[in-house]
Amino acid sequence: MYVLRRIFKTKQPSDARRVASLLQKQAQIYHEAGQRSEFKVYFNGGTVPGEPGEVVLEWTDEALMSPMRGGHQLPAAALEIGGEIRPLVESNRIEFMELMTPDKMMDV
Repeated sequence: MYVLRRIFKTKQPSDARRVASLLQKQAQIYHEAGQRSEFKVYFNGGTVPGEPGEVVLEWTDEALMSPMRGGHQLPAAALEIGGEIRPLVESNRIEFMELMTPDKMMDV
């Protein structure tokens, strides 16, 4: 099991809430299409300590799979929302972490 975290840096901290709203809608589309598990979106619009203008989308998955794999179709509505997000962000990155589960525990 893996934790995937997509981190966006908005051009303006004031855009963080808008980007978070768009990501929430986009992730829900992927979830309803069966392409994403339950997810969380969180952001810093400059009102809490931390990196202003940062928006994070986080979810888990059993396997890491390319969105460009054969036979896979991305929902058109999700791609349209992506087009609304791109002009508002200066950068984004993705993190992959293996989730600790009971079957992976070592005897320590």
